[in-house]
Amino acid sequence: MAEQALTPDNYADSKNYRSWNWWNKLTALIALANILLALFNLSYIQLRDIYLHQLPAVVAYYDPVKGIEPHPDTQRYLFAVDTLTVQLPQVGLQAPQTEQLLSNLRQQSTDLLEENPFLVANKFGTFAKLKRHMQTYLGTDSARQAFARFWSQDFLAQVGWEQALSFFDSQIRPLLASNYYRYVDENGQFVDRFWQIDLYFIAFFGIEFLIQTFLVYQRHSELTWADAMWRRWYDGLLLLPTWRWLRIIPVLVRLHRSGLVNMQRVLGQMTHEPSAYLADRVSTFLMVRLINQTQDSIQQGDAARALLEPGGYVQVSDINKVDAITDRLLDLSIYKVLPQVQPDLEALLHHSLKGALQESDFYQQLKKVPGMKGLPVEVAEQFASYLAQATYEVLITSYSDLKGRQLFDYLTQHFKQALRRELQDEATQQELQLLLSDLLEEVKLNYVQRSTEQDPEATLEEADQLRQEMENPPPRQS
Repeated sequence: MAEQALTPDNYADSKNYRSWNWWNKLTALIALANILLALFNLSYIQLRDIYLHQLPAVVAYYDPVKGIEPHPDTQRYLFAVDTLTVQLPQVGLQAPQTEQLLSNLRQQSTDLLEENPFLVANKFGTFAKLKRHMQTYLGTDSARQAFARFWSQDFLAQVGWEQALSFFDSQIRPLLASNYYRYVDENGQFVDRFWQIDLYFIAFFGIEFLIQTFLVYQRHSELTWADAMWRRWYDGLLLLPTWRWLRIIPVLVRLHRSGLVNMQRVLGQMTHEPSAYLADRVSTFLMVRLINQTQDSIQQGDAARALLEPGGYVQVSDINKVDAITDRLLDLSIYKVLPQVQPDLEALLHHSLKGALQESDFYQQLKKVPGMKGLPVEVAEQFASYLAQATYEVLITSYSDLKGRQLFDYLTQHFKQALRRELQDEATQQELQLLLSDLLEEVKLNYVQRSTEQDPEATLEEADQLRQEMENPPPRQS
């Protein structure tokens, strides 16, 4: 089967598995790369600041994919600071050109605080941090006053413009540089061109899904095309253009199936406690439901009708199961069990027959005859032994002999008919039904009570230990 042919758990030693194993591993690695890219795309906005400082090349490449470009207001602000940094060593702090640049920076600072260009990127924390750094450095509670004083000739002359610009480059510039502007489409949604990358993966897994579905459909004539597709429903998650995080399910399945990653232990540990309590609840539910159904069957008379009137009972063959089981038990009892207990059976029959002979009137009268006082004892011993041996041989030969077998069959048939007639008595049935129902109720109550007193995790651990012992038996000692 195609689905199983690609499953190493079922066909690890088959030629089909060995020939397809390389393809399983390749598709698993491609699926892993796809989910990693999807998760990277999903978390890019939240982690962009880290990429910007640690891996700027990633930001330079991936910002266009997300429709991101540096915010023009903060870029213009940084450009003005760069211009001032270049001009100060050339013309000095008191030059008119420098005062013009400082005036421009004071105005841009006011616009920045009023318009908050960080709002588009939802970087409220960054904006608050920028104001807090400037307020702390200038020793004031007003961000507007802090920026106005910072970009003044008096302050730069007081602290030294090199030190002031060094503070700006280390504390303020990274915050301004992290701000960005993101385009929106005609639907008002942020631009995200990841689908252009993801489309290649979707096309690849779509073709592979159709091929695998065709193989399953071809090897299983009883399945429809839709049934064959549902056999690999989890691979359909690789084709979703949204909710890409759901692809983790088929990726894990492929990694485990290809043998690259063994997920058995991980899944076992992840589901250990939930599965223990779930198994406990399910087992209790099944036991209670089975007992309740059996009680209903007994109370409504279905069980009695199935035994006494098997005409309406659904059978899987023409063989009478009760008769077949009875015959088999008789065969085992006569040919296998009786020879093993022959001495005990003969001793029992000997004792019983001897006691019956000694209590008979003929035996008592025979003892009174002169000269016959010890003879009856010997006769009783011999007669009892003979009858015991004869009885055992009768049991053996009567069942193996054709005529004896027929007579024995008549006996068992008449016995069953007589038993059924007696069991059909309404009073007898009500009594037996009441007793069986009460017995099942006691079993149900006792089982449920004991199950609440036991730790399901301990039971699961014991089951796991037994399975490990079966899978890894201890080495034989010579």
